[in-house]
Amino acid sequence: MGYRTWMRYFTPSAVHRRLGLVCLGVGLQHGVLPVVGPRVLDHYVAVVVSKGRGWFAVAGGERQEVVAPALLWLVPGVGHHYAPDPVQGWEECFVDFDGSAVESYVELGYVTPGAPVVALSDVVPVRDIVSRIVRCARGGSPLAQVDASAAVHDLLVALRRARADSTPSGGSLLEALARDALLPISVAEIAARRGMTLPELRAAVRRSTESGLKDHLLTLRLNRAKELLATTRMPVQEVAQAIGYEDAAYFSRLFTRRVGVSPGRFRESRAQAVPGGWSSRIPSPDDPPLVPTDESG
Repeated sequence: MGYRTWMRYFTPSAVHRRLGLVCLGVGLQHGVLPVVGPRVLDHYVAVVVSKGRGWFAVAGGERQEVVAPALLWLVPGVGHHYAPDPVQGWEECFVDFDGSAVESYVELGYVTPGAPVVALSDVVPVRDIVSRIVRCARGGSPLAQVDASAAVHDLLVALRRARADSTPSGGSLLEALARDALLPISVAEIAARRGMTLPELRAAVRRSTESGLKDHLLTLRLNRAKELLATTRMPVQEVAQAIGYEDAAYFSRLFTRRVGVSPGRFRESRAQAVPGGWSSRIPSPDDPPLVPTDESG
């Protein structure tokens, strides 16, 4: 059994690189592909194996089994060595990318150099984005470099969502936390409401969000506070109580430190943007948007 391969490469300019993320190449391959490496690259590559199996090894390390669907992270400066099964082969697509923004994706846990083999669930959305990059590479448009680089952002998000550890139950947990975050209860009580110990809840949140439990809850509360400040005339004291803080001064300090402006200044900056003026009703998080969306026409 042989193999088939197709690949194209981009050469971004200095201006493109200042955008923070650039696409360097894209490829589609299937069959009994040649062994790759050992080699070291100077940029990142996301290799998505959609069918088949094989192995992967970091230089000097033991081989890890790769079973589709799976993601291989190739990172700059780290030697790697991999190959599909020598009889059945595998099917893969890959995207080469680089830029200063990748450091943030690593910090957020979207790119995991320490875990180069990642089990995936549904790869259809991922392949759709790779197809976008392929069309950019084939089209020859002067906008192709920027279009392809923008698609890399979408690809990194799609790969994070496609991770096998992003289970439906994990999603339900985060949805429940979004509701619990607005209650005037402690994090220990929030864990108890979910039937979990506090360490279990902390670990589950970190796996799903790459942030600490308290930081995640604070983000949820501040997001809701911004909605209330921007769309109602509720006093700051009531806004604080609505998101679980009895002490308005403490809430204001948290808000100012995290957002960069006080609740009052934030409200002033958003007041002109509210269609029809201020509302006297406390909006629900499930309310439809104040302005029409594309879906609503």
